[in-house]
Parts: sequence; C-alpha cells; structure tokens
Amino acid sequence: MSAHSSGAWQMLKQFVKAYPTRSAVVVVALVIASILDGLGLSMLLSMLNLATGDTTDPSLPEQWALSLTEWMGLTPSTAVLLSLGVTLIAVKAVFVLLANRQVGYTVAHVATDLRLNLIRAITNSQWRYYISQPVGRLSNALATEAHRASEGFYHGAVMTTQFINAAIFGALAMLISWQATLIALACGGLLLGLLHTLITIAGRAGRDQTSLLKQLLSVMTDQLGAIKPLKAMAREDHIDALMSAQTKDLKTALKSQVFSKAALIALQEPLLAILVATGFFFFVVKMGMNMATVVVMIFLIARAINHLAKAQRAYQHIAISESAYWSLRETTDLALSQREPGQGQQTPSLNQGIEFEDVMFQYDQAPTLNRLSLAIPAGKLTVITGPSGSGKTTVIDLVAGLLQPSTGDIKIDGQSLRDLDQRQWRRLIGYVPQEALLVNESVFYNLTLGDEQLTETDAHQALKMANALDFVDSLDHGIHTVLGERGGRLSGGQRQRLAIARALIQKPQLLILDEATSNLDTASENAIIETVNALKGRLTLLAVSHDQSMIDIADQHIHLVGGQRQ
Repeated sequence: MSAHSSGAWQMLKQFVKAYPTRSAVVVVALVIASILDGLGLSMLLSMLNLATGDTTDPSLPEQWALSLTEWMGLTPSTAVLLSLGVTLIAVKAVFVLLANRQVGYTVAHVATDLRLNLIRAITNSQWRYYISQPVGRLSNALATEAHRASEGFYHGAVMTTQFINAAIFGALAMLISWQATLIALACGGLLLGLLHTLITIAGRAGRDQTSLLKQLLSVMTDQLGAIKPLKAMAREDHIDALMSAQTKDLKTALKSQVFSKAALIALQEPLLAILVATGFFFFVVKMGMNMATVVVMIFLIARAINHLAKAQRAYQHIAISESAYWSLRETTDLALSQREPGQGQQTPSLNQGIEFEDVMFQYDQAPTLNRLSLAIPAGKLTVITGPSGSGKTTVIDLVAGLLQPSTGDIKIDGQSLRDLDQRQWRRLIGYVPQEALLVNESVFYNLTLGDEQLTETDAHQALKMANALDFVDSLDHGIHTVLGERGGRLSGGQRQRLAIARALIQKPQLLILDEATSNLDTASENAIIETVNALKGRLTLLAVSHDQSMIDIADQHIHLVGGQRQ
C-alpha cells in the first residue's frame, strides 16, 4: 500500500473514531437503502419474467420477491410486482436522504471541530511559540485546510455508499448467475485498476497544493500588510515577483489535479460501456441465457461496476484532501506540544506590589534582561523607558506571565508568580497596546468582546473612567454606533481611549500601557495623559513610554539599558 493510500485510510479511521454514532447511522441507513433497492429490483425482475411468460426457473431474488408478495397476502401479478418494486425503491430514497443528512451534519461538525481544536491549541500555546507563527499559515489552516479536510469525510461517506451499493447489486447478480457475475466483476475490477495511476497523480497534486498554499498565503499576508509603504515607494511589483513563482507552481498542481479527475471520468465511461456490450453478447450467445434474465443481469452488473467506478472517483477526492487533514493535524499537534506550563493553584491579589528579584531572560544567546531587580508598588504609576532592545516589552510580558524568567523570580504580593493561578492573575490585568485593535462592530461589542456577562452599565462606567463617555454619547447611535473597519470613524485618540475603556471594563487591578501615546497628536496625547493621571491611586499602572508628559506624572521612573536598570 502506498504512503498516500495509507494516509487516506488513516484519515477516514480518525473520522469514524471521532464521530462513531453518526458514522454508524450513515452506514446502517445505507445498508437498509441498498437492501430495499435490491428487493425493489427483484420485484421488477419477477414482473419482467412474468410479463414475458418465462416463470419456469425463477432465480433466488425472484423467489424472494414472490415469497414477500405472498407473505403480504397479495397475488403476484404484473401490476402488484410493479407497484411493490416502485414502492420499495421510493422507501430506499428516504433512507438515502437520512444518510445524506447525517453526512451533511457530520461534515459541518468536522470542519468546525478541526477549526476550534486549532484555535484552542494556538491560544493555549506558549507566547514565544504563538508570536513565531506566520499569520497567513494559520489563516490557511483555519480556512482552506479545515474545509478540504471536511470534504475528505464527505467523500469517504460517498465511497462507502458506492461500495455498499456495488456489493448489493453484485450479490443479486451472483444469485442469478454467479459464473457470469464473477467474470464481469473481474473484468470491471481490472479496468478500474488500470486507472489507479490517475488517483496517484491527483493525490500528489493535492499534497503539492497543501504545501504551496501554506507558503503562498503566509507570504501574501505579510506582504499585503506592508502594502502602503511599498505602494508609496512604487515597489508594489516586489509582491508580484515574490509570489509569481509560487502562484505558477500552484497553477501546475491545480492543472494536474483537474486533468486527473477529468481523465478518470472520461476513461471510465467508455471502458464500462464496452464491458456492458461485451457482457450482453457473451451472456446471450455463449451462455444461452434468456433475454429477460440477461437484461436484468446486465443491469445489475452494470450498476455494481458503475458504483465501484464512483467509489474510485470518491477515493480520488479523498487522496486530494487527505494532505490538508494531516497538515492541519500537524499544526494542531505542534501547538498542543507548546502548551503553556501547568498553572499554579494560589489565588492572586495585588495589594502590595510586584517585585523582580535577579530576573534573567534571554531569547537567544545574549540576555534580554540581566539580573534585573525592581519593585512596582501597588496603586502607583510606574513608567519604564529605555532604548530599543533594552527589555521594556519583556518586562511587561513577564509581569503578565506570557514569558517565564530564565533565572530569578517575580513575586506578586510576596507570592511567586509561578505559584499563582495564571488565568486568574491575567483576569486582574487590563492591557492597552500601542495600536488600538478595533473591529467593524459597535462600541459596546468592542468593549465587551461579546462577553454576555458584561452590561451596558459596565460599559458606561468603563467609558467614564477612560474619559471617553462624552464623545461616545455624541455619536449617531451612542454606544451602539458601528465604528467601521479598524475603528475608521474615530480619531487616533478616541480609538486609544476606547482601548483603555476595554481594558478597564473587567475592573482590573493592574493596567498595562504599552507605548499607548506614541502614535498620537499632541491634543490626543494630552487627553490620554489626563486619563492616566485620573486613574492613579485607583489601580496599579505600569506604562512603557517615552512621552515626557507620562514620565512627569509617574510615581516611579525606571530606565533600562541592556536589560539592566540605570
């Protein structure tokens, strides 16, 4: 068995293991549907032989049909057999619909669960791992790979359906003439086996697409994020040059996939038609079977082989999609392996302050922080300054528990941060980044982020504390005004005050401001400084800033150089 074949079957095995009940319902419904279809066709076979007057040696399926008719207390006439056959086939359609409904539900569950598993794994991973992941690659996994993987389950269900139908029709044909059926099925299987190379080509094309889409979307996300400076410098052709080679490779893989799928269909149909015509001649001329029986035999065998052909096409789709499933699983498993270390058990508080005791931290070789000791008193404003690379952001990340010291310790009210429940500690933190990240939703949603436990009263209190209530009330729909893409309807200062309000709405004990005034005009900057000054004494404030006005209102100013306090 080839590697891609093994991977495809393993993928289907994982799906059945994850959704055993739904998979069982699908299989049971399909088996019942196929049995009803077979009985219906047996009724029609009996009707045909009865109509032609050939009732001397009924086949086993005909005997079953006649016995069922008699058991129901009916006379096996042409009209009765026709009515029962049509009814059974109609009921079969109901079971097929039930199976397809379960397949549709499960496909939706597969895609959703794969996405949620990845999102949870990524969001629960260590911060150093999280920031190292290309956004485009994760977006591709969530959108493209999850969708293609869920299609693998769908085509697996289709393949199962076709195999069950082929088995039922093949069994019925063998009950009429097992010798003729075995010869026909062997020839049909040989023809389909000759076309297996097209499945190998499609699987290789699918794996190429998965790899190329990862690279392409990763590069594209990064480049489009920097489109403004590139366009301003007339260097947008750089994006085209960077992505053209990958786009051409992706086109080649797609052409190979489309060709192999089309070729499989194009070659299957004439080969099967030749097989049917040859079988008809062989059964009538060489085996001397009567015309009515031969017609039914050819019909049953043709249906069986046609279902096998459809199963082969479904397997081709599985071969195309299975690489996306394993790529997504690999991304999820890697994120799970980078899960944050186990949390402490102690309940945090912030009544005294935060202490760094001989803290060292390094990303690579050179330490970012070098035996740093400092104290951040509770209820005060501490401002940290320093040149780029001096360790300012690292201090913030360590305080939030996003990073762990290489050596030394960080204590919160005398308790080691390692011993605290990390999630509870972070619940006590409000964080305001350099750029306010707002979405195209209402002010209320941007403050609560969809948390149903937060009310409009909470939002108004947070806006008041952030000195933002007046301008929000002046908007067209107040707190329910939609802000536009990235909060485009607001000024920079207004966006930043909303970011402060969002940080305050959870009533934190520590407010972290990471260069919160660096991109603002003087008036907006002064408004933020005024807001921060008003918050002094109400909670602990830790700010990274080069703004002299922020330094002027600070209770403590810490200047870092080379990871050490100066």
